Amino acid sequence: MRIDGVDLTSRLIMGTGGLTDLAMLERALLASGTELTTVALRRFAPGPAHGTGRSTKGGAAASSAAPQDSLYGILRRHGIRVLPNTAGCYTARDALLTAELGREALETDWVKLEIISDEDTLLPDGVELLDATEKLVRRGFRVFAYTSDDPVLALRLQDAGATAVMPLGAPIGTGLGILNPHNIELIASRAAVPVVLDAGIGTASEAALAMELGCDAVLLASAVTRAQDPVAMATAMRHAVEAGRLARGAGRIARRTHALASSPMAGRIGSDQEAPRGDWPARAVAEAAGEPGNGRRADRRGTTTAPTTTGRSGVVGGGEAAPSDVVDTSPAAPRADGSGPR
Repeated sequence: MRIDGVDLTSRLIMGTGGLTDLAMLERALLASGTELTTVALRRFAPGPAHGTGRSTKGGAAASSAAPQDSLYGILRRHGIRVLPNTAGCYTARDALLTAELGREALETDWVKLEIISDEDTLLPDGVELLDATEKLVRRGFRVFAYTSDDPVLALRLQDAGATAVMPLGAPIGTGLGILNPHNIELIASRAAVPVVLDAGIGTASEAALAMELGCDAVLLASAVTRAQDPVAMATAMRHAVEAGRLARGAGRIARRTHALASSPMAGRIGSDQEAPRGDWPARAVAEAAGEPGNGRRADRRGTTTAPTTTGRSGVVGGGEAAPSDVVDTSPAAPRADGSGPR
């Protein structure tokens, strides 16, 4: 995954809040395979002895001055980048001040912009968020904007100069999963910047779903730090993100109202009909793909998509669908500038 000119092998971004046992946090971070972590500046104050090496682009890298038994010492030891977070801010003014302090302390232009509306829901305040994004971009920041699952707001943030948009799956720490998969898929299909599913993930299957919906990465913390076995859950999340990405690229089969046998009925034992010649599986796949009226359309990035439905399972297209309700989960097509899928 490429963000602001920086290549990241892992598409799993980890948060560091929620675990007070640094040894356990270190093991979980290593198990996750993450290369980028968020750090809430109100929670960790680097100070002169905990500062970071100069890295104005691509997140901060903890300096050799950081004690080895500190959070920054752990991150430095394993080469994990730091993404400062404005967690706890309620206004654009507070977020700007926090971001500036983070840039001075951690020497990076990257910032995860988080402005919440109230303590009960911890939902993003869209008005303050858009205002802060515009101002931070003018100050030279690379803004990773934590936002709601509103596709319109996500595109407004992109147009304001956000480096990445980070729609929530559900409110922070709830573990409810992806409550509105249709909107997440809309954001992923329309945004030209990286889309990172942030917040609400409770287990590995939900992280995989985020990737299947077209997200470029997943950011999570509570799902790992509050799990009964954080290290095992971090491992599961790493594999889930990889599996979801592979499934997205492979392309799921179309949902059908009626069953479609994978083996020919003709030629079965007790039948007078001979088995058909040729490659039956290939023909069956071609027939399934050739169903009329699939309602496909091209989105802003050139990806072919189709109308979707949401079933009780919370999966796009869940439940029985008519033949025309086909979900195309093919990987993103090359962009107009020829740079190819993200």
